[in-house]
Amino acid sequence: MAALSEETRTRDNIVRAGKSIFDRGLTFGSTGNISVKMSDGRMLMTPTNASLGSLVPEQLSLFSAEGVHLGGDKPTKEAFLHRCMYCARQHGKAVVHLHSTYSVAVSILKDVDEKDVLPPLTAYYVMRVGTLPLVPYFRPGDEKLATAVQEAAATSNAVLMANHGPVVAGRSLEEAQYATEELEETAKLFLMLHGRELRPLSPTQREELTKSI
Repeated sequence: MAALSEETRTRDNIVRAGKSIFDRGLTFGSTGNISVKMSDGRMLMTPTNASLGSLVPEQLSLFSAEGVHLGGDKPTKEAFLHRCMYCARQHGKAVVHLHSTYSVAVSILKDVDEKDVLPPLTAYYVMRVGTLPLVPYFRPGDEKLATAVQEAAATSNAVLMANHGPVVAGRSLEEAQYATEELEETAKLFLMLHGRELRPLSPTQREELTKSI
């Protein structure tokens, strides 16, 4: 039995991740998108108006290493978010962008720390997400958003776009997916505890976890 090509495996992995994310209510309708950069620099991405719960491998948008659309369905207008993350995160091989409910809710709150929106509530949040800068609101598709995301991603694998949602890069699709899910659960915890006195991890505890990654 012949081994599957990298492109075929990547297409299947994106479909599987999308269904997992959708089935657990982390995205809805046709919101959210996923991309993976292959070893030759080409990129596969979920297309426009596609539900992550019912992706078709052959319909995924294929881009050249230079970002030119080569095949598959029409790309999402948020494709530039993925390219910006890859530019800023040189080791990134996958990007997940969701409109997940709790993360979006946090992105709407006033008076958050724009350099690091969520406190380090758990060890796994620190290890999988680290810091979470807030990107100011821009209209979807606005090219100014690309610059803002790339600047924020220079120091973090995850960014939160105001009134929009998170964009997370990882060294693999699995890593990006797990980090996005950890971010959403931490946002949920933060909102559940909102108004109560918190006991987040200390700077020393946070540093110890960061060194162990």
